[in-house]
Amino acid sequence: MERIAIIDLGSNTARLLLVDVSENGHFQIVDQLKEAPRIGEGMERDGFLKPARIQETIRTLKMFRRLCDANGVERVIAVATAAVRRAKNQRSFLDEVSATCGIKLRVLTAEEEAIYVYRGVINTMDIPKGIILEIGGGSTKIVYYNRRNLLNYVTLPFGAITLTELFSQDNLSPKEQTAKVEDFFTEQLKQIDWLSEIDPETQMIGVGGSFRNLCRMTKIMKKYPLKTIHNYVVNEEDFDHVYDLLRSLDLDRKKRIKGLSSDRADILPSAFAVMSAFKKYMKLGNITISGSGLRTGVLYNYAVPTTIEKPISDVLTFSLQTIDEFLGSDMDHIEHVVNLSVQLFKQLRVLHKFPRQYLKILKIAAYLCDTGKKIGFYNYEKNTAHIILSNNIFGVSHRDIVMAAFVSANTSIEDINMSEWARYKELICDEDIEAVKKMGVMLRLANSLDRGLSKVVKGINCDILGDSVIMKTEVEGDASLEINSALEIGSDFRKVFKKNLEIL
Repeated sequence: MERIAIIDLGSNTARLLLVDVSENGHFQIVDQLKEAPRIGEGMERDGFLKPARIQETIRTLKMFRRLCDANGVERVIAVATAAVRRAKNQRSFLDEVSATCGIKLRVLTAEEEAIYVYRGVINTMDIPKGIILEIGGGSTKIVYYNRRNLLNYVTLPFGAITLTELFSQDNLSPKEQTAKVEDFFTEQLKQIDWLSEIDPETQMIGVGGSFRNLCRMTKIMKKYPLKTIHNYVVNEEDFDHVYDLLRSLDLDRKKRIKGLSSDRADILPSAFAVMSAFKKYMKLGNITISGSGLRTGVLYNYAVPTTIEKPISDVLTFSLQTIDEFLGSDMDHIEHVVNLSVQLFKQLRVLHKFPRQYLKILKIAAYLCDTGKKIGFYNYEKNTAHIILSNNIFGVSHRDIVMAAFVSANTSIEDINMSEWARYKELICDEDIEAVKKMGVMLRLANSLDRGLSKVVKGINCDILGDSVIMKTEVEGDASLEINSALEIGSDFRKVFKKNLEIL
């Protein structure tokens, strides 16, 4: 296991991630720190980084260095983006950072920055056609991919800080200022020829701090039950409501909005104006928020070098295996439970009639079925549900995550906590209860069939004959423990599938 640090110095914020990386390429964030030194502020006048901003940035980077040293970081990967890239005094700034902080910043080209953002998204989201909008402090990136292949990208030399400075000189009201930003940004979009070739089914993906703030504000407004940002979908109505709110308030009142970072309150209206202009010009509706961007792309580059050439093929499985590895799960057992769960799902399809996408829900529950034992054995299924709800699971919707948590916690078909169920009414409905019960029984059967952790039950074949399901097991060795354990679930099987269960 290696502990590394990722430092991302943007035009507005500086971020530090401390990450443990395993030999298998899985990684886990163990700490993070964010500051807003605004290195790019005031650059529009003459192209120079300002002394006050440089000193604030160095103070921040010294803090980052201390946290790295305290945590035994073995390698620091530090990158700087638009503001430092364009600065006329770039060299002297980089030398000062190296001398005073012991950090060597690598200044990314506009192309490298766009590609890292793409890799951060494509390795954590299962969206086959996407157009990524990433709004930084000093630049805005648009990245288009189809069938998980990068097709086009462009970096525009202005972001939330530069646009705010550009249109703040005329004593305009917030609404007038954002209208001017929208008009300006629309004119820039008209000059990008390939935007007219975008597939109409393409999904808009938002990356960066401004989108995370949008996510938090809409979730608070709706009392959304999950804390997870990644894969949250902002619909048009919610976006328009938050955008109108931002344009109607002065700076002090903006800072008091729940979910809004106070260090972004002055620049968020310009960022939202960019989002609005982009949505209108491209005729896009909902925005899917990605919690992964440039820093995640840098991480995948380092931890999984194969992603430089080709994205991870199964985002969900890689994500689940990462959680299992860092929680110390028995991977041979887990992989076998997953395999048996998939077999049961397919063998019993004529009874449950679930569409194929429900298999993702069952896979989440199966991959993480034993993780709750790391907290405590008694009621470990409830602990597992908590782990599912509180971890970043990539490649699935929030609804799938909630459903998987209830499947994991379903120790008997009477065991669904309806008051807890009601908390997630934004994502699930009463009709989903039956699906949770059936998948819960399938998961418990699969787990029972490897009760001895020896993979003695190699496979299963189910025949549906009249009022019974005859499950024929393919075994190598004594499978009495496994079959007896599975038969204990027979009464619940009968209640949800309306069939008797016989195991041979």
